[in-house]
Amino acid sequence: MMEETGIKILYRGGTGEIVEKKSRFIATVCKIEGEEEALAFVAQMRRKYWDARHHCYAFVAGDSHQLARCSDDGEPAGTAGRPILDVLLGEDIHNAAVVVTRYFGGTLLGTGGLVRAYQGAAREGLKNSLVVLRRRGRYLTVETDYGGLGKVQYLLAKEGVRTVDSVYGEQVALKLLVPLAALEKLKEDLTEATGGRALLAEGDTVDFAEAEGELVLFC
Repeated sequence: MMEETGIKILYRGGTGEIVEKKSRFIATVCKIEGEEEALAFVAQMRRKYWDARHHCYAFVAGDSHQLARCSDDGEPAGTAGRPILDVLLGEDIHNAAVVVTRYFGGTLLGTGGLVRAYQGAAREGLKNSLVVLRRRGRYLTVETDYGGLGKVQYLLAKEGVRTVDSVYGEQVALKLLVPLAALEKLKEDLTEATGGRALLAEGDTVDFAEAEGELVLFC
């Protein structure tokens, strides 16, 4: 199989909840592209859980985590926002915001207990979300005769390359979407597999991912 290179981004958010000593920690995860969207999401969670004591959050955006913010929202410094952020950074997830809402249960958890609770809630929320690998790829059209088709299809299946279109006429033309990092090696392998008879033509470059078996293209 081809080497997986790209960045992990949040494709679909989710929710998760844990309970520690009767305190409820509700994590809500949302896809964001920048700070404005993230803060709007935090405000939305404040309205939704208006009667909760704390709405601690963290968010990251950018291919290199250029934007990274967090807030303890009244919890002791470093016990909530930063632990949530550490989960996002530790999982190397991009373009995601996590708000952990706390309903106080009457028992103090201590700094260590708070850190574990906020991180545990964040992980639970991410577990119920969908994270995908966004990769840079290029379209590649392979034209071959029917005698070489089986070898081409075998190679594509072996390498996990997606065929996005196919045309069957006197020749067979397969339109592939190939990760850029694997493109040159695949071209070499296709040429070798068909004895140089396959015609290869490169097309546009796109960002793509696979989500639940479906191809996702990014503008």
